[in-house]
Amino acid sequence: MTKLLSWKIGRRAALTAAAAGGAVRLAVAQSRFPSRAVSIVVPIPAGGGTDYAARLISAPMGILLGQPVVVENRPGGNDVIGLMYVARSQPDGHTLLMGYCGTMAGRAAIGGTGNVSTADDFVPIGQVSDTPQLLVVHPSLPVNNLQELIAYTKANPGKVSYASAGNGSMHHLGTELLKSRTGMDMLHVPYRGTGETIGDLIAGRVQFYMNSPPPLVSLVRDGKVRALCVSSNERHPGLPEVPSLAESGLHDLPLNVWFALFAPKAIPADVRQKLSEALERSLADEDLKRRAFEAGSLVKYAGPEDVARRLRSEIAGWRATAQAANIRAD
Repeated sequence: MTKLLSWKIGRRAALTAAAAGGAVRLAVAQSRFPSRAVSIVVPIPAGGGTDYAARLISAPMGILLGQPVVVENRPGGNDVIGLMYVARSQPDGHTLLMGYCGTMAGRAAIGGTGNVSTADDFVPIGQVSDTPQLLVVHPSLPVNNLQELIAYTKANPGKVSYASAGNGSMHHLGTELLKSRTGMDMLHVPYRGTGETIGDLIAGRVQFYMNSPPPLVSLVRDGKVRALCVSSNERHPGLPEVPSLAESGLHDLPLNVWFALFAPKAIPADVRQKLSEALERSLADEDLKRRAFEAGSLVKYAGPEDVARRLRSEIAGWRATAQAANIRAD
């Protein structure tokens, strides 16, 4: 009996030591994060706002983390390919997702993210920016402000088309919300990405578009498109000559575009915290903020819990808009 008891005690001690050793090895591995390059996956083609947000933070985060941070475009399947790639990746912090509200909230609201749940399969690292959208038209359209556009579309039903990056994108849901509040009559033309859209907008094949400022600011300055307003109650500080939505007769429409960094849900808490701190410090850099501002983007860090709350709230809100407009996934 004494020998059996001693064996059991010894075995329990060995198991405890092994478990403790495993925990120590895991902690050591996590403390060494990152051990290689970190990828920020962008689930859309290069050239859009999501791509811009990822490239804005990649270099400063790489400096702070001590390893390269690279941007990896994985477009396709209305963003589902990129989402699935990150959701199924090793949750060790080396593969991240740059999330766009139109994908994370808008497409999620209409069931357009395949088998991936943006609210449940990812955890936020932090918000990168929160910026009003810029509403623009092709110069051939005889309108100079939003009220003139509203009147023109009512007088010419179905003759004005608007572009989006597909069903559930912020361009799509936002324009449908604008239509429902104003009675505008416009046709929806979905595209696969911003680069494709811009080409047709410049050519006049579509006449109206709303998007975050970075892809549009240079086009406005070069006279290739005409700015009508920004989608907020106040003027954009980087575009002081462009009226606000409130000045155009509308108030409190939830049309701002935000981008946030996400990770697979099982990422260790300490790795998530390290990434969040690196992101916050990167966004505090004055040169980075200035460059973003000049491009029309407003850097605004928000912590993981704030992003998670906003995401769930917007999924619910856009679901109501989609149901009212009979919008379904592509």
